Amino acid sequence: MATGKLIGSLPVEVESVQALAASLTTSDHIPTRYSRPEAESEPVMIITGDAEDDIPVIDFHKLLDPELSDAESSKLDLACQNWGFFQFAVSSKMQLINHGVSEEVIQKMMLVIEEFFKLPLDEKMLVKQRPGQLEGYGQMFVISEEQKLDWADILYFCTSPLHLRKNGFWPTKPSTFRDALDKYSMEVKKLSNCLLGFMAKNLGLAPAEMARMLENGTQYVRINCYPPCPEDKKVLGVSPHSDASFLTLLLQVNDVQGLQIRRNDKWFPVKPLPGAFVANIADAFEILSNGKYKSIEHRAVTNTEKERFSIAAFHGPNFNAIIGPHSEFVLEDEPLYKSLDYESYMKLRYASKLDGKNFLGRMKLNN
Repeated sequence: MATGKLIGSLPVEVESVQALAASLTTSDHIPTRYSRPEAESEPVMIITGDAEDDIPVIDFHKLLDPELSDAESSKLDLACQNWGFFQFAVSSKMQLINHGVSEEVIQKMMLVIEEFFKLPLDEKMLVKQRPGQLEGYGQMFVISEEQKLDWADILYFCTSPLHLRKNGFWPTKPSTFRDALDKYSMEVKKLSNCLLGFMAKNLGLAPAEMARMLENGTQYVRINCYPPCPEDKKVLGVSPHSDASFLTLLLQVNDVQGLQIRRNDKWFPVKPLPGAFVANIADAFEILSNGKYKSIEHRAVTNTEKERFSIAAFHGPNFNAIIGPHSEFVLEDEPLYKSLDYESYMKLRYASKLDGKNFLGRMKLNN
């Protein structure tokens, strides 16, 4: 991973979905490579009333308040065990102690995202992905010529550790993009590290142990553009998958919904709270906890009228860290997962297409 090279990545360009969507009329059919029968066939939960309130909401200010922390930590623990997913409210009080992500930083990041995707295609292609590389503008996890494609264009960056940044893939238009991404990624990483500390404490892991794993820890940022689609029920913005790292923090950029999580064999639409991050446990943390905390399978859907933007930040340990059930969690239970260094783990993951939680299944010792 330090070289930025991938195993099995497709060495040909994939067409810009934004450009494709702009060329289609409401009566046109989508190309067959984007047609996903499962998008229509799998049941979606119908949300009525205040059902979305069932999704756990964690208040970060309460986590830091000595009088409220224990109760909020218990809520966090249950959310990680039972959902693997929660919404993460960051109150203005958090900013006073430098753990919150400021509204100014968020708004500037949102602005440059929308401005970038308004650029002409030739401008966006200046930072296109190169064969065998992840970073830049394009698509991800395309490993064969026959593979079905997602209805999305993305920007993907390594933002931490700093020496692995490839600034040549960071857009210079709009002119404030690089500065906005730099500030946003650093503040979100602080937030993630703090939250991971609470999660580790809930599991009984020594804070120093988690801090050691997170020293020079990784952060990758994926910016998603889901164009409108005339046959929106036949496509997927992102294929069903669980994330690879420890923890993902997702921010909704505009007011268009599309995130769904799999729960009880149905897809559950997520309605993000204003100003909140959507957080989800990722596979490496499920492995570390020996299955106590669960990663969550999720996908993105599209609509016929308006494009959707979001930004996801994926946080993991340093590349030398060993990903496997921690000894603290296998005292009474047998280890459920294999162990290997994080760099090797991520190379295997990036060489696989998005396919539910099957990659995590391949990490189980009984396979």
